[in-house]
Amino acid sequence: MWFAIVGTDVLDSLEKRKSARPEHLARLEKLHAEGRLLLAGPFPAIESEDPGPAGFTGSLIVAEFPSQADARRWADADPYVAAGVYASVEVKPFRKTLP
Repeated sequence: MWFAIVGTDVLDSLEKRKSARPEHLARLEKLHAEGRLLLAGPFPAIESEDPGPAGFTGSLIVAEFPSQADARRWADADPYVAAGVYASVEVKPFRKTLP
């Protein structure tokens, strides 16, 4: 099943994001290579593809896992969690309807 993983950043998370980003992306690339990643990306803090110093307010990952518990374990092991980027992480089942 698909699961939506929504991470909400702490204030002023940009430097923490930058330092943990290579490891964060490596995990997403592994999911993609396995055919288990539907989409992933950050929420810019302002209406801009590149928000610059305004940074980001969180991230959305939609990926396939055997169970919600597996999705939660994967989310909890994210380098952004270890680096203190996320204030909270929510994991919800997701049903793709369109397109």
